[in-house]
Amino acid sequence: MQNSSDNVENPDWLETIRWTEEGLVPAIAQDAETGEILMMAWMNRESLRLTAEEGQAVYWSRSRGKLWRKGETSGHQQVIRDIRLDCDEDVILLKVEQKGGIACHTGRRSCFYRSLKDGQWVSVDPVIKDPDTIYGSN
Repeated sequence: MQNSSDNVENPDWLETIRWTEEGLVPAIAQDAETGEILMMAWMNRESLRLTAEEGQAVYWSRSRGKLWRKGETSGHQQVIRDIRLDCDEDVILLKVEQKGGIACHTGRRSCFYRSLKDGQWVSVDPVIKDPDTIYGSN
């Protein structure tokens, strides 16, 4: 993923990013092969640094207040193929290989499975695997 000239250990590249007041940046995960948008999550400096170092997506969970390694429970890791920064320096794009073909905690390929139809949100993508099977029932 990284060129030999890239230095993920050097935190200077993190200073280019325009972080929110909370120290976060939105990160969009995109299938590296198909271009399909899989999900959006938040990253802080540590999660982005770890993502670059480890080659697997690490996010910041706002609800849990801690780092979240994608796939740590489900096994549906995201292997990083490329990390990009947008022109305004305030959004990260992760081009990933989605392990297991499921990115969404609902058991779907993508978190963007609802479409606005006649003023209502309608599920248009199928559940690939029952979330209770993936995560266990509550």
